[in-house]
Amino acid sequence: MTSIPLPRRWRWKEPSVLPGFGLTFGFVVLYLSLFLLIPLAALIVRPWELGFDGFWRQITTPRALSALQLSFYTAGVAALINSVMGLLLAWALVRYDFPGKRIIDALVDLPFALPTAVAGIALTAIYAPNGPIGSWFNDVGIRIAYTPIGILLALVFVGLPFVVRSVQPVLEDVDHEVEEAAETLGATPFQRARLVILPAVLPALISGAGLAFARAVGEYGSVIFIAGNMPLKSEIAPLLIVIQLEQFNYAGAAAIGLAMLGLSFLILLVMNGLQTLLLRRGRK
Repeated sequence: MTSIPLPRRWRWKEPSVLPGFGLTFGFVVLYLSLFLLIPLAALIVRPWELGFDGFWRQITTPRALSALQLSFYTAGVAALINSVMGLLLAWALVRYDFPGKRIIDALVDLPFALPTAVAGIALTAIYAPNGPIGSWFNDVGIRIAYTPIGILLALVFVGLPFVVRSVQPVLEDVDHEVEEAAETLGATPFQRARLVILPAVLPALISGAGLAFARAVGEYGSVIFIAGNMPLKSEIAPLLIVIQLEQFNYAGAAAIGLAMLGLSFLILLVMNGLQTLLLRRGRK
C-alpha cells in the first residue's frame, strides 16, 4: 500500500539544528527595540513637530550647515589618514619582530580604554599655542589647537584602532605561499603588495575606515576641548546639538541629529556596498 504524501502545511516541522531559536529571536528583537529601534524612531519622529519647512530651516541655517560640513569633512579626512597609517601599523605589527612590539600593540587599544574627555584635555595641553609641541608650530605660524586642524588630530586619535584591528587579523591570514609564488614569477615588491596583498585586505580596510568614520563623525568628548568651538569656524555638529538641548529646543536638536543620521547612513551604505562588491569579486 503506497503512502499518500501529506500537504506541506500538515507536515511536522523538522527540528532546528540550534534549539531555542524562538526564545533567542525574541530576546534579540526586544533588545534591539529597547536600545536601537525605539530611540531611532523617536529621533525620526521628533523633528517633524516643526513641520517640513521648520525642519528644513533648522538644518539649513549657516551655523548648522557649517557644523555639519566641518564634522563630516574632518571625519572623512581622518578616516582616510587612518586607512593609510592603520594599514602601515598593522603591517609592521604582523610582518616584523622588533623591540617594544608588544607595547605598541597594546598602545593601539589605548583610545578604546581612555575616556574621551581625558584624551581631549591631553591633546589640548600638548598642542595648545603654549604647549610643548603646539608652541613649535605656533612659532612658524601654524596653530593646531582651537582650529579644525585640532579637530582632525583628535579624530585621527580616536579612529586609528578601528582600522588596525580590522586589518590585522586579515594580514595574519594572508597566505605567504601566494606571495612567494608571485616573487618566483618575477613580481616586484610593489607588484606583490598591489596585486596580492592589497586585494586581500581591501574589504577589511574599507570596513575599518567605515568604523573609524562612524566613530569620528559623532565624536564629542575628545573634540570639545581642542576645537575652540567658534561658530562658523570650529563648531562641530554634536556641540551644536548640545547647545540646542541646553536652549530646550529639543525638536531643533533632533532635526540636526536626524540630518547627521541620514548622511552617515548613506555614506556607510555606499562603503558597505563597495566592501560587498570587493568580497564577491574576491570569491570568483
